Amino acid sequence: MFDPRITRHLISDHGEVVIDEVRKHWAAVVGAIFELFGGLIVMLLAFFVPVQAWWLPVVLGGAVVIHASWRILERRMDRFVITNMRVFRVNGILAQNIATMPLSRILDISVHKPVIGRIFCYGHFIFESAAQEQGLREIRFVGDPDERGLTIQRVIQQSGLRGFSSQQPFASTKQTPDAATSSRTSDERRDEAWSEARRSIPPRPPRPPLPPFDPDRTSTAPFDLPR
Repeated sequence: MFDPRITRHLISDHGEVVIDEVRKHWAAVVGAIFELFGGLIVMLLAFFVPVQAWWLPVVLGGAVVIHASWRILERRMDRFVITNMRVFRVNGILAQNIATMPLSRILDISVHKPVIGRIFCYGHFIFESAAQEQGLREIRFVGDPDERGLTIQRVIQQSGLRGFSSQQPFASTKQTPDAATSSRTSDERRDEAWSEARRSIPPRPPRPPLPPFDPDRTSTAPFDLPR
């Protein structure tokens, strides 16, 4: 019940695998831990109050302890998952919420690291997507945010959704001889057929030589033109 069981949300029949499962950084539960100790201290006050009022610090301290424990468990159940097809977030204890976003919709990823986050190595992801899905715009308390951000960028590049190869998908594709033949224009095919036809015609026999021209034998009589 207290395990989100990420594997049951995978599309296994389409080859989806988990690249990284991100849990909340321990800094996310520091406030809840202080609240838990504060509730325990309030409960210990039952030994220092009048006997008639012993129940008051027990009830107040118990309520604080239960609330702090709920916060810690809520952080533990909050998972951000990176797969080879999408990113999704699973959170909730009794009622579970799932927000998912395909890699193709991720436009940009911003990493915000506060001063204390730079000291303890955590940050917050801010996703700029095509649809601004609820529950995935901001992922808080991500441990080692720089490496996780690079992981998402690598998965996007490997899936062919960005980069030069995706913008020109046929730039690196070699054409087979059949594809090259089929891509020729009709004019090229017509010229080739005409050349083949001309080569198949037998050559003409040589013409006999003309007799030599003798001006002395040329007739000078006038022509009788019809009237």
